[in-house]
Amino acid sequence: MNNVLITGATGFIGKNLTKIINDSYSLKLLSRSGIQGENHYNADIAEDTDYLNLLNNVEVVVHCAARVHIMDDLVKEPLSEFRAVNTAGTLNLAKQSAQVGVKRFIFVSTIKVNGESTTGKSAFTSLDTPKPEDFYGVSKSEAELLLMELGKQTGMEIVIIRPPLVYGEGVKANFASLMKLVSKGLPLPFRLINNNKRSLVSVYNLVDLIKVCIEHPKAANQIFLVSDDNDISTAEMVSLMARVQSKPNLSLPVPLWCFNLVGRLFGKQEVVDRLTGSLQIDITHTKNTLGWKPPYSIEHGFKLSAKN
Repeated sequence: MNNVLITGATGFIGKNLTKIINDSYSLKLLSRSGIQGENHYNADIAEDTDYLNLLNNVEVVVHCAARVHIMDDLVKEPLSEFRAVNTAGTLNLAKQSAQVGVKRFIFVSTIKVNGESTTGKSAFTSLDTPKPEDFYGVSKSEAELLLMELGKQTGMEIVIIRPPLVYGEGVKANFASLMKLVSKGLPLPFRLINNNKRSLVSVYNLVDLIKVCIEHPKAANQIFLVSDDNDISTAEMVSLMARVQSKPNLSLPVPLWCFNLVGRLFGKQEVVDRLTGSLQIDITHTKNTLGWKPPYSIEHGFKLSAKN
């Protein structure tokens, strides 16, 4: 039985991954805090943390821990804060992993490495030149490059997975807020946001892909994009949220220019762009290389998300 270390074990992805693979592998679970007991460890992801004892006998590391994207980051130097965890901390963990003979290092990155939008463009692919636009994406992109170089130098297999917005039971932030708003059955102004397309991934499809990547021989030294493989518009998203909650879909036909005007007036253009724009992901490489396809429908993930 392979020994697998999961970082960020108390996080959204880490918790769901642990549930799925707990019976298949001998696990070590790492988090900043909040977990105690046998095979549970607390430590920061930082450039000076010593992981050597923790990594003893570990064959595969699944690195889910990260300093996540924050809309209104108030720290003085946010890029430095992101790099400290997502770049330097990740590289430190990976170097020590290679040092003790870890076979494979799986890095849960982000589609933000590719960019923020595909409006008027082709869908993102794993072959695209990275074009991160925010500090979170920059820090993850830098980590990817350093990991691939480390893999070449040491022979440790590197697997990079770039998910878009991840949702499911327990999801937070904007997705949860919109789901809750729809649950009230009130009229919402989204009917005309029906020409954009966005790729999403349920946490259940994401952890299924991670499980495949733990052992699949063709996953070594690859970059995989992941989604539910069912892109939807904002109007379709709201409609599905209403349907899984047995609520009426009372979307109003508000023109797109109204959203853009509000965004400019209140300094929320980034939010409006995500609401009205497209972000599509081509997962052909992932499916063909691994013989994998998302096992769960988008409706399955939305139903579970509604349990929040």
